[in-house]
Amino acid sequence: MWKSFFTGLLSVALAFPSLAQPARPKLVVGLMVDQMRWDYLYRFADRYGNDGFKRLLNQGFSCENTIINYIPTYTAIGHSSVYTGSVPSIHGIAGNDWIVQSTGASMYCTQDDLVKGVGTNEREGQQSPRNLLASTVTDQLKLATNFQSKVVGIAIKDRGGILPAGHFADAAYWFESKSGDWITSSFYMEQLPSWVAQFNKQKFAEKYLKQDWNTLYPIETYAKNSIADNNPYEGKWAGEESPTFPRKTSLLMKDAGYELIKTTPQGNTFTLDFAKAAIEHEQLGSNPSNSTDFLCVSLSATDYVGHRYSLSAVEIEDTYLRLDKDIADFLAYLDRTVGKDNYTFFLTADHAASYNPMYFTDQKGNGGYLFGRQIRQNLNDALSAEFGSDKLIRSLTNYQIHLNYPMIDSLSLNLDDVKKSIIKTLKKEDGIAYVVDMEGDQNMFIPAPIREKIINGYNRKNSGAIQIVAEPQWYSGSPRGTGTTHGVWTAYDSHIPLIFMGWGIKQGVSNKEVHIVDIAPTLSSLLHIMEPNGNIGKPIVEVLGQ
Repeated sequence: MWKSFFTGLLSVALAFPSLAQPARPKLVVGLMVDQMRWDYLYRFADRYGNDGFKRLLNQGFSCENTIINYIPTYTAIGHSSVYTGSVPSIHGIAGNDWIVQSTGASMYCTQDDLVKGVGTNEREGQQSPRNLLASTVTDQLKLATNFQSKVVGIAIKDRGGILPAGHFADAAYWFESKSGDWITSSFYMEQLPSWVAQFNKQKFAEKYLKQDWNTLYPIETYAKNSIADNNPYEGKWAGEESPTFPRKTSLLMKDAGYELIKTTPQGNTFTLDFAKAAIEHEQLGSNPSNSTDFLCVSLSATDYVGHRYSLSAVEIEDTYLRLDKDIADFLAYLDRTVGKDNYTFFLTADHAASYNPMYFTDQKGNGGYLFGRQIRQNLNDALSAEFGSDKLIRSLTNYQIHLNYPMIDSLSLNLDDVKKSIIKTLKKEDGIAYVVDMEGDQNMFIPAPIREKIINGYNRKNSGAIQIVAEPQWYSGSPRGTGTTHGVWTAYDSHIPLIFMGWGIKQGVSNKEVHIVDIAPTLSSLLHIMEPNGNIGKPIVEVLGQ
């Protein structure tokens, strides 16, 4: 009897080998392009080569209608949501910075005063993923392989390297401007690996800056896709007479230091140089246990360039033309080292970006700036007149009003009355479409897609009590401000690219709406592991050929 029983089990295992050991790629590489709009895949397509963005589109599966389903749309939230399959309401990352409602203290998303920097004595090193309340797909991979998989996160921005790599990562590295070095924290290790120290000694940031930044092609060829190089919508560096090419970074870095590398396309090249070194020296994709490794890379320079120059600038076009070449080079490196059929690659973004409102209105469109300092003054004047105090608001952050609860209590004020007064005043401001008491009952009067984004983005411990929803093409900033920013609900901030390519991925394209939170469960399905513990997304089955 027992012999026949075990014979039966063996026959089942042979018939269904995946039940014995699931097939997985040797390496998963996630590439986040900070501030990349979906339309950048096509806006400069006539100038892209065949081996970068076009290779991803031709060989991979493109989810053309990938939407961020929460507000505010900021970097730390985007990186967290991609890898947790969750939203701020659950994973707790309510912005790049926020106010802890119980104490009134300001908190940076990856701030950790319990750790020390490694490779640095600066406060920039005191970072970890402790504020992230949910697990990541990278955490789940570590659990599923009994911690034999290796996970590494890399980004110029600390939050871009730390949050995707999760709580169980072998390492996360980020850039320190003062030294020009890649650093980490004692959350991960006590000293930098020798290969990182050796990489830092080569001073790549300085070498790239000394090359200056000129356009990749003759500047007149950019006229089709970009506005004139000298225009009022772009920001200048100290020491520049105009925001025009060539950018003399070799001279500018004397005052700006290595910080300058962040706002050049070479910042992306520099990051991918370090990613290649990590693959080589950490032997990612060559795990001796045959477990899948995971490399999380975030390219931060695209965000810094966008913030300074705006998305209609020659600088943006040149950055993406160079990024196309960098991606082609990186994919070719993966082909050579890991093997073309041995890795799964995906590209997405943490948020998109708006046209500069001044540029938009100069073209006779509607738009403008929500000038926070003036709005705050108007609120304080109204609150002082009604309640006798102008200290009832802690801050206006992340398009949210954070209240001073101890002050409200000390004056024995009715909280609902204070909120009603704030809402009444805010509704008079130009550019504000809705004002929402997050624990009130008026949400029914807001369109359902926006209402869902508000609810998903609200974390009662870290978010403000009142949410401001801007009208289209309005965003927080100074009047006549240069560059661009992001943070609101509309398509220009929430429509992002998403392309999967490589092992286990079906070639194709879909315009079905999917969400940023669907990325983690899709990867979980691909890897045959449990989805992250705060996940609310669904696998994109078309990507997997199911």
